[in-house]
Amino acid sequence: MKRFEIRIAGLGGQGIVMVGQIIGRTAVYDGMNVVQTQSYGAEARGSGAKSEVIISDGKIGFPFVQKCDVLVVMSQEAVDKNLKDLKPSGVLIVDSSIVKSVPTNVKRVYEIPATKIAEEMFSEKMYANMIILGAFAKITGIVSEENVEKAVADTFPRETAGPNIEAVKKGKKSAASLYRLHSLNLDKL
Repeated sequence: MKRFEIRIAGLGGQGIVMVGQIIGRTAVYDGMNVVQTQSYGAEARGSGAKSEVIISDGKIGFPFVQKCDVLVVMSQEAVDKNLKDLKPSGVLIVDSSIVKSVPTNVKRVYEIPATKIAEEMFSEKMYANMIILGAFAKITGIVSEENVEKAVADTFPRETAGPNIEAVKKGKKSAASLYRLHSLNLDKL
């Protein structure tokens, strides 16, 4: 049975919840069962935010992540708060534009300068979450890359879907070129 527990964490306003929702939608398109939950601070922007996604080809009995197979972090606070929940064999994906203290005790860390890429490519850091989403798809192989783009197109209005899909593509390309990866075999988690 395949089962993956994924947590995306960062700050309110970074689109953390949106990434989790799109990963969940993509997994449904891939024919998997999905549970997605989210939490964030009382402030609209700047407080802690997280989105959890459980993907399985079987039934999901408990809706919350207990130990992450994949932890995606977009702030230093998110690393500090959530690292304890990453499995020893888990994958850590960080926005290296923001996260400056990357743990050295994690075996599989992938640093994507998502915010920097978003600012350079779009003159807007708001696309960093879609760059991280593309990198996640490329690095892990948990969800299909094609369905990620379909899920983005189905999530955003037509006029904003295009730039978001371009950001996803840039994230996939950045992950492939930075790490020369095609995908990890996460069945061994």
